[in-house]
This record gives sequence, structure tokens and C-alpha cells, in this order.
Amino acid sequence: MDRTLNPTPDAVARPDFYRFHQGGKVLPFTDAEYEARLAGLRHIMADKGVDACVLTSMHNVAYYSGFLYCAFGRPYAQVVTQTDTVTFSAGIDAAQPWRRCYGDNITYTDWRRDNYWRAILSVTGSGKVIGFEGDHLSIAQMARLDEMLAPSAKIDIAPASMAQRIHKSAAELELIRAGAAVADIGGHAIRDAITTGAREIDVAMAGRDAMEREIASRFPEAEYRDTWAWFQSGINTDGAHNPVTGRVLEAGDILSLNTFPMISGYYTALERTLFVKTVDEASRKVWDANVAAHEYGMSLLKPGVSCAQVTHAINAFFAGRDLLQYRTFGYGHSFGVLSHYYGREAGLELREDIDTVLEPGMVISMEPMLTIPEGQPGAGGYREHDILIITEDGNENITGFPYGPDHNVVG
Repeated sequence: MDRTLNPTPDAVARPDFYRFHQGGKVLPFTDAEYEARLAGLRHIMADKGVDACVLTSMHNVAYYSGFLYCAFGRPYAQVVTQTDTVTFSAGIDAAQPWRRCYGDNITYTDWRRDNYWRAILSVTGSGKVIGFEGDHLSIAQMARLDEMLAPSAKIDIAPASMAQRIHKSAAELELIRAGAAVADIGGHAIRDAITTGAREIDVAMAGRDAMEREIASRFPEAEYRDTWAWFQSGINTDGAHNPVTGRVLEAGDILSLNTFPMISGYYTALERTLFVKTVDEASRKVWDANVAAHEYGMSLLKPGVSCAQVTHAINAFFAGRDLLQYRTFGYGHSFGVLSHYYGREAGLELREDIDTVLEPGMVISMEPMLTIPEGQPGAGGYREHDILIITEDGNENITGFPYGPDHNVVG
């Protein structure tokens, strides 16, 4: 029998977008915190003549609304005007985005192409001066913005919003301190799990599980996601972001411990060099040098000093020990709304090409790393990592896990 599919009318009207609000609001910070952040953004908008900001990145939507979206191939956004703040989410998430955002939320449907932009247009209006994130909005989505919103002008607000995020509020600093404490707990769980014959994956899971339990205890109303640990051994320590494997630990192995708890979009980190049972003389010499650079670098982090100045000073320290050629990346970076998949504030990196001057309220890591190639004495990757808050007269180190050979030859 011939079966032909014939189109039939929809049984119900399908809207382009709608509001689906149920349950109570649960946010990482108080309403006053979000109002202060939005006031800062609105000041930027007024200064630049922007009518409406269309924020599309995970980090900015989370920073200004509290909602950390899960894209899964769909676009999300937050629109901020001088009077409104609205997040935009896909129907698959139902009311969760509204419960987890400050302000209003609109759900767009996928019955018709570009309903996402139609929903945004309902708040921005047509022909306005639109602020956008030049470091995030894709070429394809920029074309849709131009067609659907017909802006009279577009202004990249990403650099200004990044400068705002670099300066942490008291509430942010409290959360970051808690995250650093959780990272330490993960580090101790990993250290306790290190033994000859253990696999990297098993040791890493011990740290991850300990951190997730601690976060759930400290933040019972939070959403739990993406806390993880890297644990590398032997040749796998040569890169800072090498994935965990099933390699089995042996006596004399160099190890890298890395714990990364996430709390409401805020990451912190702990990284340490360790050895299994014993450390040879050549490795001890490199390790001691990297620890000395770490301590020297931390002493340099204070108001009035630029990221480039700190970098050049540590470069000179390593060069004087004939080790600079083994440096693999910059010496530290910002902390706050941060993730391995949505980045961090690029203006606060300890590299030669960053001239940002440190100010009180900034949060930055110190994490020198040396990688000695296989076949050379002391082969492996050496890395220590602490998180520091810049204060009025210096810094506050919020990392507590011990570092160096006197503490971390274990197993």
C-alpha cells in the first residue's frame, strides 16, 4: 500500500517565544550583588552610547545574571538595557534558567528558524546601538544580529566588561576563598591515594569525589557541575593540561596534582609537583629551582606592579639558573568566573605582552612551570600553583596545601 506523508496543521498554536516561570529563584549571590554588576555595565553602556547589550558568552551571562547555561549546540543570551535584564534560553531547559537568573527570562522555541533572535528583538527593539562581545559572537551569528535587529551601530563591549570582571567584589572574594579551600581538600585526598601500583585515573577520582562532597556540604543550594581533577605521572607531566590516563605509578615517578573545583561558575585551582617514594638529585635540583621561582613570583604580586614587570623578573630569575628555555607558558592568570571551556580575563595574565597594573581586589595565580625533556637529567614537568588576592599593601595567599620536596615525596 502506498504510504504518503501529508503535512497536517499543528494541533496547537506554536509561539516564537514565551515565558515559563515556575519555582523560586536560587542564585549564587544576593540581588544587591547583581544590581551592582549591572550598574557597572550600564555605566559602560552610557559612556559608549549603547542602547542594549546582547551578551552571548557563558562567562558574561553568568557574571551579570547568575545563570550558567549549557549550550549543547543552541545559542543563549542575556540582554541588558538601562531598565531591563533578560536571559534567553531554549525550551529544552524549561524554567531552570529563570530560577537560576537574576531578572526576567524568555524561552525561545525551535518551531521556526531565528526565533532566538526574534525573542531578543522583543527586548532590544530595532535600529538601536547594540553592544556585543567581539571575542565570542561568531561570524554567522553576527550576520543574524545584523539582519534581525537592524542595529544603527554596533560596539564591542567585551574589553570593558572584562575590565569590570577583573575587579572582584567582597562577595566574589568570599566565594573564591571557599573554592581555594575545596581545592586543598581535593589535593589532600589525591596525596593520600598516591601509592605504587595505583592508576592515574583512580587517584584523580579520589580528589574529584572529595571536592564534590565538600562543595555539596558548603553550598547545599548550588548546582553541581564540572568539578574535576587532573593527575599526571612520568612523561604525562610534560604538559599542564594533559588528560588523565590509566598509567600505573612507579617508585621515583614525578607527579602533577591538579584540582579544579567549580562553584556556581567560579573555578579555583591547586597544582603541585610530587614524587613517588623518592626523588633523584637532578630532579630535586630542578624542583628546588621552580619552588624558589614560585616563592619569588608570589613576593612580586602587589599593587602598582604590571603583569609584564612580574614576568620579566621571573624570566631573569630562571635565566640566571640556565632554566628559562624550559619555561612553557605564562606565570599566572586571573581567577573568578572562569572555566576550561569558556576561558578567563585575558587582560590579567602574567606574560610579557600584558601591561595591566595590579590593583587591590584582583585575584591572580602564581604558577611557574619548567618542562625538562625526556632523556635529560630531571626529566618531567614541575609546577606549583597558588591563588593570591591583591591587597592594599601586598597580597593574601588563599592556597593552603604545602609545596616542595619536604612535603610532597609520598606514597
